[in-house]
Amino acid sequence: MNTSPRHAPERVLVVGRSPSVLIATVDLLRAKGYHADATNQFDRILDYYDVTDLDVLVFGGMVPADTKRQLRADISARNPNVTFVQGLGGIAGVIAAQVQAATSAEALDGGEVAYDAAQRSVHLALNESAHVTVEAWWHTSFVPPEPQSTSMYVFDGRLDAGSHVIPLSDQVPSEASFAGVTVGSFARVFTVGPMPEAVTRLVPTSTTDNRLPQVSQVTTSSDDR
Repeated sequence: MNTSPRHAPERVLVVGRSPSVLIATVDLLRAKGYHADATNQFDRILDYYDVTDLDVLVFGGMVPADTKRQLRADISARNPNVTFVQGLGGIAGVIAAQVQAATSAEALDGGEVAYDAAQRSVHLALNESAHVTVEAWWHTSFVPPEPQSTSMYVFDGRLDAGSHVIPLSDQVPSEASFAGVTVGSFARVFTVGPMPEAVTRLVPTSTTDNRLPQVSQVTTSSDDR
């Protein structure tokens, strides 16, 4: 299975709050061949990192909206080619899969990948035989600042050309859950169950909003391999 980025090594920066999620995400991305870093020091990003050669920046869900707006403006002014990705959930595997999706081909060559929410199933149309994986992730605890999660492979194997339907396991809950699909080096991520309102209400409204508990500082360097 080819899980390397399209133009390795793509430079990725993940901006979020949870130390454990940030560190786990960096480990996953580096294992996939990305030049990846992460930080929860929102006001020091332009001091710590050279964003002029950044390819992808991922915002965690608990980054305040005004912080995201300011960083988008500041970084885009220095690097108009950066791709901004909004993280779907505080799960390292989901974030890494979103980065892979953002750096893979825009469309599956001659085929199609879709998620049928009503049937809770992945639909594939393949022009040729390919290795396919379907992985699911979901939250098991939302206690800030360190949410917990688990995952499972729904499918991992080779499929012939043609149409295929891969149903999600009943183990995958209908809340705070996600599915990632890879076909060769092509990747996409889908929301299976939305985040609960009790969690979305925790998102800080501004940089001065201190509703969330303090966390230890994380600022990684790709030289620290």
